Amino acid sequence: MTYMTSSHSGRLDVLDRERPASYAPPTSFRPPAFVENSPRRRRRLGPGPAIPFGLQIGPLALVLIWTAGSAFGLLDPRILPAPWAIVGTFGDLIADGRLQSNFLTSSVRALLGLGFGIVIGLLLAVISGLSRVGEAFIDGPIQIKRAVPTLAMIPLLMLWLGIGETMKVTIITLGVVVPIYMHTHNALRAIDERYVELAETLRMSQRDFLLQVVLPGAVPGFLLGLRFAVTLCWVSLVVVEQINATSGLGYMIELARTYGQTQIIIVGLVVYAVLGLASDGVVRLLERRLLSWRRTLAH
Repeated sequence: MTYMTSSHSGRLDVLDRERPASYAPPTSFRPPAFVENSPRRRRRLGPGPAIPFGLQIGPLALVLIWTAGSAFGLLDPRILPAPWAIVGTFGDLIADGRLQSNFLTSSVRALLGLGFGIVIGLLLAVISGLSRVGEAFIDGPIQIKRAVPTLAMIPLLMLWLGIGETMKVTIITLGVVVPIYMHTHNALRAIDERYVELAETLRMSQRDFLLQVVLPGAVPGFLLGLRFAVTLCWVSLVVVEQINATSGLGYMIELARTYGQTQIIIVGLVVYAVLGLASDGVVRLLERRLLSWRRTLAH
């Protein structure tokens, strides 16, 4: 022990002799800047707080650009009439009663197709998602339907069902079924297996397991599919109403195209756009209410 101490002391003496004369040992330790300034306010990495009426800012900006272009003569009124001309045409169609009548017809078709599509898609997703046998019989045909555009089936459905309301509602229903099925089925298969094991441990019945575990777990996927379904509902409606139809917004647009009435065409497109935004807003509101317990990046 004495030898090690003396050797260590001798080594320190050698180091002291080799140090320059200007060397001075540090008197205190200075921490780095990120340590010295702590604690500080935590930086938030999310998208930030919600902007009031944020979803309406984009459409309003497009209207303002349209208005400015028309006011300064940058837009040819024969190609794109001014907003005030569209407003005047909108008022004329309401006074004639044509807009209300066609809007009511289109709304009935859209709601029937959307309702049937939601029920069928949800039922098929539950059967396929909870049963291997059901998946074997259902998932393959749905994937085939997914690969075949709904609008490509219009000629065949016209031969089978004619050109009446049944064909139009069927086209809309087929367009809605696929997104409802795909997203709900994916949500069912993504349910954590620990919940299933817990339900088995608690000896839950099949009915309680379906109502308390499966369906609540599939709600986020179902709502996502519903947003796509609502959009496809209006897209399908636009197409089917321009094929041998005698009423509806699509028929009004097609008739206006025949007579070169650009204002009426734009009025119909604006109505479709407003319906699409309103439908998506309703689904978003429903999502916030049903999924208020979930904390995501959007919050």
